[in-house]
Amino acid sequence: MPAITDQPLPYVDRLPERPAEAVTLVVIHCTELPDLATAREYGEKVLYESGAGNSGHYYVDRNGAVLRYVPGTRIAHHVRGRNADSIGIELVNRGRYPDWFAAGNQTMSEAYPQVQIEALQELLAELRRAFPNLRAIAGHEDLDTARVPATDDPVVMVPRKLDPGPLFPWDVIVPACGLERVRA
Repeated sequence: MPAITDQPLPYVDRLPERPAEAVTLVVIHCTELPDLATAREYGEKVLYESGAGNSGHYYVDRNGAVLRYVPGTRIAHHVRGRNADSIGIELVNRGRYPDWFAAGNQTMSEAYPQVQIEALQELLAELRRAFPNLRAIAGHEDLDTARVPATDDPVVMVPRKLDPGPLFPWDVIVPACGLERVRA
């Protein structure tokens, strides 16, 4: 079992509760931010009238540290249309930062360190034990396929979400975790 450090977001008690049996899906994200501290700042921002913001449940840093910002029995805002039945795992990775929607910046070039992937594998195994109906896994890019106008050329449409991206080792993760990969 991975060592998980609890660091609840300030608004965690405002997020709706759900039974562990409601969780059927894990969504893999990358932060698309430079570091864990910046991801935490972003997660703490209140964006909704409920007093909550956008955040994954778990964050896995580049060094393999695993942090829980939201318990899996609460509904976090991390993916359009699938929050009620999913757990979001954020991997610290620059992604397309800082120009996420620039047409010329749609290549993700930061590899995921082996220690981060190993920590993710351990976390997925633990989630399988804790959530009895967990059966599927997806990338954020698999579920949110919307395209938006590029910030540097509004005629060009770019993916709204591209994480965890082409360098994520699906060929290692999926067979090892025993979950079925699903797409929108």
